[in-house]
Amino acid sequence: MRVAVIGAGSWGTALAILLARKGASVGLFGRNTSDLATIRDLRENRHYLPGFSVPEGVEAITGPGELGEVDLWVIAVPSPGIRWAASLIPETPSKVVVASKGLDGAGRLLGDVLSEVRPAAKLAALSGPNLAIEIVRGIPTAAVSASEDDEVAEYVRDAFIGPSYRVYLSNDRVGVELAGALKNVLAIAAGISDGLGFGDNTKGALLARGLHEMTSLGLAMGSRVETFMGIAGVGDLFATAASTLSRNYRVGRAIGEGAPLLEALDRVGQVAEGVGTAEAAGKLASRHGIAMPVFEATRAVIHGQVGAAEAVEQLMERLPKREGFLRCP
Repeated sequence: MRVAVIGAGSWGTALAILLARKGASVGLFGRNTSDLATIRDLRENRHYLPGFSVPEGVEAITGPGELGEVDLWVIAVPSPGIRWAASLIPETPSKVVVASKGLDGAGRLLGDVLSEVRPAAKLAALSGPNLAIEIVRGIPTAAVSASEDDEVAEYVRDAFIGPSYRVYLSNDRVGVELAGALKNVLAIAAGISDGLGFGDNTKGALLARGLHEMTSLGLAMGSRVETFMGIAGVGDLFATAASTLSRNYRVGRAIGEGAPLLEALDRVGQVAEGVGTAEAAGKLASRHGIAMPVFEATRAVIHGQVGAAEAVEQLMERLPKREGFLRCP
């Protein structure tokens, strides 16, 4: 199998390594030519995954023209690069899996943006509790391959599944993508809570209410509750919000400790998708008429519009209500 991975950061490199270990021939392409040269010459991504050998089955390429015929395209770029990545895919029908987790600036799912740029693409999403460094270490985990086309979902599953990487199937691509994007915001919220010195009770309540909000939005968009209660939802949320390996959690913790956003991002040194997603999620929620107070409070704290402690106080002072999901036909 010939696979093209677009995005040579930690996540794209981890997926390329995972696929190559299964015997796939992988072309890895990104915008940073220096990183690609290091991978090609030293067989290591020293910028994003230092200390891990990149198998010979991964070829760091300088342009999509070097790929040749491709069986599967894997998109693993930060969300602002989705249109650029989509433009590299042929206009003819091609199997494409969106492994990026985010929303575009207008609050649109990345798969929907890709479909707009390449309408003929046979699209799937891959998401789950997948911290890049644990993937390359071979630590067992799982993910969901989701597509409206069962054959495409199965193809992606078969490409990735292995001894340390179990893949489940779903036809709820919208829910899987949405859960993967929104959990990054809640990971920032969890980090903020820990940075403030609050306990596990606070974080548990915060994540439960945040999960409620993202599930309600998913239902309004036609998704299913079980998607958010499964691997791509609560599974990914738990891993991202509970791990110091998570960039989003670390950004949130720095903010909770008093660092302004730019300083927090500088400490982490890599993209934290939840920062942009917090803003985009507000637009998406507004379009669907869904109140998301935890997400809105997190967005306001990220951008310095309200202090972290004050935001928590405001959430605690909201009017009491009955717990339950918004039900949509």
